[in-house]
Amino acid sequence: MNAQLPLRLLIAAVLAAALLGGCSEAPPATDAAAAPPTAAPPPAAPPPAGAPAAGAAGTALTVPGGTFTLPAGWTPEQPSSQMRLAQAAIPGPAGPGELTVFYFGPGGGGGLEANLQRWIDQVDLDEEPLRDSFTLGTWKVTWIDAVGTLKPSTMGTGPDKPQPGSRLLGAVVEGEGGPWFFKATGPAATLDAQRDAFLDMLKSGRPSA
Repeated sequence: MNAQLPLRLLIAAVLAAALLGGCSEAPPATDAAAAPPTAAPPPAAPPPAGAPAAGAAGTALTVPGGTFTLPAGWTPEQPSSQMRLAQAAIPGPAGPGELTVFYFGPGGGGGLEANLQRWIDQVDLDEEPLRDSFTLGTWKVTWIDAVGTLKPSTMGTGPDKPQPGSRLLGAVVEGEGGPWFFKATGPAATLDAQRDAFLDMLKSGRPSA
């Protein structure tokens, strides 16, 4: 009887151990709400000082003695003639127009009225041309708007045959170091929508520092 007691105790101990092992507690589930929050990404660095804002209007057009800003979408081009200081393509629904800029040195290029009349004479007019002017600091800007058939060029830098349905925007900017001459030509349907942009370009002019 006494010899059987330890055996019974041993069997009881083994059963107790097996029972406890089968009921061992599983690791607690991770509580998502208790998890440490994910760090927010750092804010984007601000653009460097002087950088143009996204969507800002076009590129600088530098002339001797001043700077203008080309309208957005106007594409600078290599001048096709040595007489041209600068040149740009003007986008539009009826096909591209063209901006040309001329400079002949301080006081060069002829008088205001002679240049305006020369531009008007390049168009067989459909209507009386519009003329206006404004001041820009110490500069004076005089511009014209002529609609009709653009005549063939006699200098080899324009159309080689008449261009009906055209428009010519011309401007003379007078001031110290000037004058500077701006002319935009192209289909009327293209320049109709670009006249305000042409004027905004002229109003963007600033003398060199």
